[in-house]
Amino acid sequence: MDQPEVPLEQTQEDLAHHAHISGEKWVLGVALTAALLAVLAAITALIAEHHAEEAMLREIQSSDRWNYYQAEGIKANVLKTKAEILAALGKPADERDKAKLEKYQKMQAELEKEATRLHDEAIAHLGHHSTLARSVTMFQVAIAVGAIAVLTKRRRFWLGSIAFGVVGVIFLLQGLLP
Repeated sequence: MDQPEVPLEQTQEDLAHHAHISGEKWVLGVALTAALLAVLAAITALIAEHHAEEAMLREIQSSDRWNYYQAEGIKANVLKTKAEILAALGKPADERDKAKLEKYQKMQAELEKEATRLHDEAIAHLGHHSTLARSVTMFQVAIAVGAIAVLTKRRRFWLGSIAFGVVGVIFLLQGLLP
């Protein structure tokens, strides 16, 4: 999975510079808002990456269980075929083979449950990752709109920046919920 990027260092420096030289107090507010949004974006990106890695890990574990499930099925089919051949030849099947067959079938049922559970966990982690990636995007847009506010000297863009930041926080909270 690709890690959501937050390449906004230059924007942060530009905002701080403009806040320092402009003399308008609201520009300092934009710079502080952008700094807060950058921190939230960085933290959210880390959490999103964690969920992406966990999704991948759970999917690999699920795949391993399904492979083991298939192996147990192959062993069970070999024993069934052996029993059928012995029956066709009029010879009795070995009781140990019957016990092994039951063991293989029981193991398959357990493996199927575990593989399904791990796959469901992977899907859940991927859902959290997607929501958190949206949050990072909203934070990045908010910072960019804040920069536009400073460059165009229009306070209403700062309000738009704050609105995008609030949407980012909402996505962040949704991504953190179980």
